Amino acid sequence: MCLGIPGQIVEIIDAEKKLGKADVSGVKRVINLACIVDEDNPIQSTIGQWVLIHVGFAMSKIDEQEASRTLQLLNELGEAQREILEMELKQQ
Repeated sequence: MCLGIPGQIVEIIDAEKKLGKADVSGVKRVINLACIVDEDNPIQSTIGQWVLIHVGFAMSKIDEQEASRTLQLLNELGEAQREILEMELKQQ
């Protein structure tokens, strides 16, 4: 199973190497854009787009609503995991 994390492309770092910077929940990281650019979608056109990021690669473009829903779900899963850990610690 692969988990793609939504991020918004905010900057092109190296057009030749197809590297950009994405904002992932406030954390900016360099990602590879090779999977989402082609002759019809040049690298400069990716700025502002939302993408699913997996192991440092933008795997696919998504719309802002899908990105928001996915981020909300990931936050809820994180909160649930914290609650489970707290319950386990109380049982010890």
